Amino acid sequence: MTDSPPPQSIPSGDCIPSGDSQSDPYGNRGHLLTEQANPASHSLDQLSTGEIVDLFNQEDARAIAAVAGAREALAAAIDCAAARLRQGGRLFYVGAGTSGRLGVLDAAECPPTFCTPPELVQGIIAGGAGALVRSSEDLEDRAEDGAAAIAHYQIHAQDVVVGITAGGTTPYVHGALRAARQRGAATVFLACVPAEQVSAEVDIDIRLITGPEILAGSTRLKAGTATKLALNILSTGVMVKLGKVYGNRMVDVAVTNKKLHDRALRILTDLTGLSRPDAALLLENSGRRVKLALLMHWAGVDAETGDRLLMEHGGNLRMAVASVAE
Repeated sequence: MTDSPPPQSIPSGDCIPSGDSQSDPYGNRGHLLTEQANPASHSLDQLSTGEIVDLFNQEDARAIAAVAGAREALAAAIDCAAARLRQGGRLFYVGAGTSGRLGVLDAAECPPTFCTPPELVQGIIAGGAGALVRSSEDLEDRAEDGAAAIAHYQIHAQDVVVGITAGGTTPYVHGALRAARQRGAATVFLACVPAEQVSAEVDIDIRLITGPEILAGSTRLKAGTATKLALNILSTGVMVKLGKVYGNRMVDVAVTNKKLHDRALRILTDLTGLSRPDAALLLENSGRRVKLALLMHWAGVDAETGDRLLMEHGGNLRMAVASVAE
């Protein structure tokens, strides 16, 4: 997780959605899909407990459908991010409130799952670390802070910046995306409102149309669920493209605790047929690197040779193994 830097004096030029924002200083957002009342839950306070659970289950199914509807944009984002990261770029998630927390969560899970350096995938949230555990919604209104964050992390042309905002209007996110574009970074917009309600000048536009929430305006619900699903797909898809997965196994898993050590051993025993004690010895000889251990076993090479082969093939285990068989 990465914190937002102190505010700097940077022009904002906020994206303004449709509506009479000139006469209403607070900006009427009632036209946004995520702010509207859901007719299915109009009697929410009168439902039985079981009926509340059923209604949530019914409405949450819409989150899955929304992600399916964004298939092409998600695939484009995966390919774009994978290409940039291969060239030395980084992936940044930028958001505020629930959207920011979801970005930080996804970024934080990459190092243990894929053994990536912490700087490869980073989450930037309005308000910094404190915003993870307490509300700081007022900070999302500062577009200049979003732009300052982009400058602080020295975003460059190989990087990818994903702006996450359920309702689509968060100034902090729009400020960050504008600044990222100015620096040549690839930009992705992820929102839960139609483009005709809120536009964004970005390279890839992902819209997760989940509809009105059971509790009107509470986008931590369906919109948050759909966002989490989309980020799961995005980060995992990128790591697959970067060769950090073999079949459906996390062969770049960081062996840092008992659970992950057990997972590493099970991967080795399942894929090699070795006994658990032999797999444990192989894992230690590889420096607790599952991918290298597999290559050593399958190709019959030592750790130094295996490291070289993996480097020559961009860390792709399947390609490294095939090169030895040629």
